[in-house]
Amino acid sequence: MSEPENAGRGEAALLGPAEVRVLAERFGVRPTKQLGQNFVHDANTVRRIVAAGSVGRDDVVLEVGPGLGSLTLGLLDAADRVIAVEIDPNLAEHLPQTVKDRAPTLADRLTVVQADALRVQAADLPAAPTALVANLPYNVAVPVLLHLLAELPSIRTTLVMVQLEVADRLAAVPGGRIYGVPSVKAGFFGTVKRAGTVGRQIFWPVPQVESGLVRIDRYTESPWPMDEIHRKRVYEVVDAAFAQRRKTLRAALAGWAGSPVEAERRLVAAGIAPTARGETLDTAAFVRLAQQAPTE
Repeated sequence: MSEPENAGRGEAALLGPAEVRVLAERFGVRPTKQLGQNFVHDANTVRRIVAAGSVGRDDVVLEVGPGLGSLTLGLLDAADRVIAVEIDPNLAEHLPQTVKDRAPTLADRLTVVQADALRVQAADLPAAPTALVANLPYNVAVPVLLHLLAELPSIRTTLVMVQLEVADRLAAVPGGRIYGVPSVKAGFFGTVKRAGTVGRQIFWPVPQVESGLVRIDRYTESPWPMDEIHRKRVYEVVDAAFAQRRKTLRAALAGWAGSPVEAERRLVAAGIAPTARGETLDTAAFVRLAQQAPTE
């Protein structure tokens, strides 16, 4: 392969459709549904994602599922450091060389961690990331996102590409049909909003669904405790409320509280009508409700 354009000018030569297929063939990569592998091959989309994430030179960016390196190269152009977590050992092995070939002056900014993002802990990373930017595998997008936000409080800004339906659910507001568990739990960490829609044709292989961009800005001053014990208490009441979302909270939370009477007492103490339903409550209301449960 000839030397990529821009390779000697301190810029990354981003991947296009032809380059993605060449790399995949060279590395023996056959995208699998099990790992949710759909590789981005549109440079303009990569630039758009980097811009939407407000990635700057002082950022340490965590990327999940870098794949063949399409988004990685764009992030290296903008950030001081990129930590790429890749579960596929074959892809993890080849990514550094791809970066050296296409952005030799930026290669020292990249660290690849071969690991499952669902199990990554802060101690597994060489530095504390300040931003999370990723094309998340559709089948585990929400669990990965919530795990990383909980595990890595240093992350200030998050910009993820997920299935469009998931993007809508994450950014949904109380009162709507699609507002639910992902909406409330993402809102525990910061403000959540949609950041655009992405067509399916920019991927290889082409997925069956459209994609959406979601941005989360972590609270600069948290309105509630963010420790693991408190977060789990909030998650417990959220899960209970939406497990039977057609029921009033007095009925839906009877198991969580121990009885309908005790559920009503806690609801009233939190300033919530017992006849309300879970989809009408914002994250702050669920936090108040969790705080009414006795501590062990």
